[in-house]
Amino acid sequence: MLIRKITSPMSRPHIDTNSDTQLRIEERAFSAAGAAFLSAIIVNPLDVAKTRLQAQAAGVPYQGDCRMTHFHTNTRLQDVMCPVSGSQPSRPCPSGCYTYKGTLDVFYKVTRHEGFTRLWRGTSASLALAVPTVGIYMPCYDILRNMMEEFTTKNAPNLTPYVPLLAGSVARSFACISCYPVELARTRMQAFRITQSGKPPGVWKTLLGVVHPDKGTSIFQSLHRYRFLWTGLGAQLSRDVPFSAICWSTLEPIRKNILGLVGDEASAAAVLGANFSAGFVAGTLASAITCPLDVAKTRRQIEKNHERALKMTTRTTLIEIWRDGGLRGLFTGVGPRVFRAGPSVGIVVSFYEVVKYALQHARPTSS
Repeated sequence: MLIRKITSPMSRPHIDTNSDTQLRIEERAFSAAGAAFLSAIIVNPLDVAKTRLQAQAAGVPYQGDCRMTHFHTNTRLQDVMCPVSGSQPSRPCPSGCYTYKGTLDVFYKVTRHEGFTRLWRGTSASLALAVPTVGIYMPCYDILRNMMEEFTTKNAPNLTPYVPLLAGSVARSFACISCYPVELARTRMQAFRITQSGKPPGVWKTLLGVVHPDKGTSIFQSLHRYRFLWTGLGAQLSRDVPFSAICWSTLEPIRKNILGLVGDEASAAAVLGANFSAGFVAGTLASAITCPLDVAKTRRQIEKNHERALKMTTRTTLIEIWRDGGLRGLFTGVGPRVFRAGPSVGIVVSFYEVVKYALQHARPTSS
């Protein structure tokens, strides 16, 4: 990428040994896995805030000291009561009691009632998801993009600008389908509040709870429920494929223009800055546009009624969200989602490209 992308369209690189096409698949995977690890740890609190806000809008009660005496419909919380000491009956909670009012309010209440470390709830699942997902996604994107650009440059130059869109969509689809059950576990781990005394279930236990919810039923009798591990996959793909298409279509021109200002001898700092800037802008734009699809994905993933979960579609879920919350409902959690996606994409892409840069320049150059 480095030399091939910073040269002008009128000229072709004359040193192929430094091109990223020379990197092996394991080197690409190593670069991507390191980027995913770093990003997952840094932005996880924002992911928790986004998921909690979306789960609350879908009707998941806070489950704090306030008790839910009545729960009605998929998105409305009613009759919130606060307990009092002695034999006195419960009294109504003050307005806003144990409901999340925004990103900072999520941080405050999670820290106060569950502990500071709960902001990293689901990090194990995020790492278990991000490392293999990005390890598949980024190398596949690189390889597909290089192959498609080579083909279109020779046979259909007019289609070359659309290569990032197609390569990103295909690579993301493959990575998403491969690792989806862990994504389902992460969303459920982040959406539901765990009390101080309760031991939060891990990834494996969360997935077992999806496949084997009834304790009285043998797990061997419930093997057909494996399909529940892909509950909401359609919503995930309908979010991630457009996200990738928008992201890469925006990112590639920006970083090409920035690196073009540097010239043929780009330093590691220039590569880092160009890729982080391009990734930040692209991630912010793509996450804002696809936020309604992210809300639909979260709602489908946290649905505990298996029959309803299997019947839900992205379209019907979006209609339900619009009916219950309007435009505001469709963009629930857009703040933490945007604040998470911009730095996350920037970190992943820049770290990935810098490691590739280091690996490329560590190679002996042939004369």
